Amino acid sequence: MSPETETGDGGALASLLAPLRADPARTAILTDVDGTLAPIVARPEQAAVPQRAKELLEALSGRFGLVGCISGRQALEAQRLVGIAGIAYAGNHGLELLLPGAETPQLDPALVGQEHSAAEFVAALEPRALQATGLRLEDKGPIQTLHWRGAEDEQGAESRAHEIAAEAGRAKLEPRWGRKVLELRPIGGGGKDAAVAALLASDGVTAAIYAGDDRTDLDAFRRLRELREEGELQAAICVGVISPEAPPELAEEADQFVDGPAGWLAMLEALAG
Repeated sequence: MSPETETGDGGALASLLAPLRADPARTAILTDVDGTLAPIVARPEQAAVPQRAKELLEALSGRFGLVGCISGRQALEAQRLVGIAGIAYAGNHGLELLLPGAETPQLDPALVGQEHSAAEFVAALEPRALQATGLRLEDKGPIQTLHWRGAEDEQGAESRAHEIAAEAGRAKLEPRWGRKVLELRPIGGGGKDAAVAALLASDGVTAAIYAGDDRTDLDAFRRLRELREEGELQAAICVGVISPEAPPELAEEADQFVDGPAGWLAMLEALAG
């Protein structure tokens, strides 16, 4: 399907969303968090999900079969940021699964024996040297994340991040890139594609929509399409949330693309209407 642009054409949007509205009890609404629900900010701890987005997700959770957030944050941190206990959360890009009503996330079994590998690798780096290049470390348990958004020399910080990624690869870790972010994680397990598959394993889900803004969300797009091709889903809609930093492939692989979190909020309004 070629991507539709924006949400201004009410008729086109209604047609796109019709398979989801046809049987809400068997439909899943899945969304990334940072850059999709919450606008990107200089530091992750400053992020905030707009109150209207929270209200819509809560309303949708009472009508649709499954509502879930798939985030690079830890699952409990994503839940805290979104602020809704009654929906599902996949954290650390699918390495954690927090189902509605659960208090503790389930860890991907592939992590056994590797839970501390990334943290041990990062601990061996010189902290002052990292800070001197403008890299900030975020400890997410099995995943260690380096940020350089807002660094005095972003280009220099990114160059050092590429060196660290190469070192991490030799240490049998998997580097993954985001928007001015490098994640270091154990090899195997997780991924937003795995998170989508795990959440959609619920009996009876036949249609799904997923929205995201970054490279890792492309994995979720592809998994949704695979599930549709395999007959597990009758309808699968991939929404690219576009920004100046979004990878070009996002618009190329989306069925619909919208302008920033406000555009995705408008689609949630349409689903709730």
